[in-house]
Amino acid sequence: MKTIAGLVGLTAITLTLSPAVAHAQDANCYDTTAPLTVEEQRLDDTLVTGGPAVGPSLVKLAGFDGRVTDFTSRLCRQIVPKQAQQFVEREGNALWKAAVARAQSTTPVTHDAYDDRPLYWARLQLSSALRQWKPKFAMAPDDRAKLIQRFDWASRGLSDSAFPSRPGVRRIAVTGFDPFQLTGVNVRRANPAGAAALQLDGREISTPDGKVVLQAAVLPVLWGGFDEGVVEQFYGSALRQKPDAFVTISQGRPGRFDVERWAARWRGGFADNNNVGSFGSVPNAAGWPQPGHEFIETSLPFQKMIDAGTGPFAVNYNRAFCEWVVVGSQQSCRTDNPTPGRVAASGGGGDYLSNESMYRANRLRIGYGATNVLGGHLHTPVLGQPADPAALTDPAFEKQRRDIADQVKALVSVV
Repeated sequence: MKTIAGLVGLTAITLTLSPAVAHAQDANCYDTTAPLTVEEQRLDDTLVTGGPAVGPSLVKLAGFDGRVTDFTSRLCRQIVPKQAQQFVEREGNALWKAAVARAQSTTPVTHDAYDDRPLYWARLQLSSALRQWKPKFAMAPDDRAKLIQRFDWASRGLSDSAFPSRPGVRRIAVTGFDPFQLTGVNVRRANPAGAAALQLDGREISTPDGKVVLQAAVLPVLWGGFDEGVVEQFYGSALRQKPDAFVTISQGRPGRFDVERWAARWRGGFADNNNVGSFGSVPNAAGWPQPGHEFIETSLPFQKMIDAGTGPFAVNYNRAFCEWVVVGSQQSCRTDNPTPGRVAASGGGGDYLSNESMYRANRLRIGYGATNVLGGHLHTPVLGQPADPAALTDPAFEKQRRDIADQVKALVSVV
């Protein structure tokens, strides 16, 4: 694997997270000159009109600002490593549960319940605090990285992935994604796949074939996070619980859903949320069974999903794939079957992290010999943005996200 955009790109920046952090800084608890990731720096991005920063504004709209204030204050009171580890995992899990509870609230909430962005930006506020925290004990860079990962994974639903024990109820694990391509006015972007995951986590759905219970998580749009094994961690836990199926979900093409036939063992180099690119074969995640298939075919009941008549968007079975004729220079793209012995270049879902989520999850399924588990990928329609570049939301934007997420729920229930 060749990394083509360098390292994550930590840059020194002063970031005001909340009044609690400002107070803690006075107490010498935070070093605001400590470098943050490119992704975390976008917390200071503003609308092109010069309005307030998008991320913190969305966190406040969702009512998560008090949680951020509390976290940044209490972090300063952690005095031993084990206590800090327990604290950050507990708080990450609590943030995830709060986001799910808000998404699935049966009573009206002050801001659109289907908005996935507040969880994303609140997570970045708290990871920024962890990165700039000055603990009262010695902490090596690797230890800080592990602490941030512990928080991050918990805040994505990985610490809350146990299926309830209910005889006769089918089990399905699903993942969505964070927002991505957050440049300029695009910093307002949401991801309907993440919104769908929040709507589905812990749900029990009644279907003509019986009840289905779901566990969900939201994946990072980061090559490094995938290298660390975030996909395997979630789906490995799910596979140990003997699920009936799993569905990786991401945002795809305008105007339609795609059930992808092929996942490819290849990264095409496109930059992630930290402006890092990666090019080459999908690497292994340490500690998991991972056979070396170049392509993995979906085992989802694609025709049943198409015939279910969900709406309002069309559902397509995407047979496309590309393979390298000469690796790195010449591809053959078709809709039949891959050529034995050739190196994969892209699946139906491309060569970015959505394709890789399908590949990694299904590679793990095959590695565990779970051939009775259905597995594959669903691409959602592309979600637009609020029409006014100064607006955080508008009714048309909210309706489109709701329509997409509700149709994901209907399609997953068919699986």
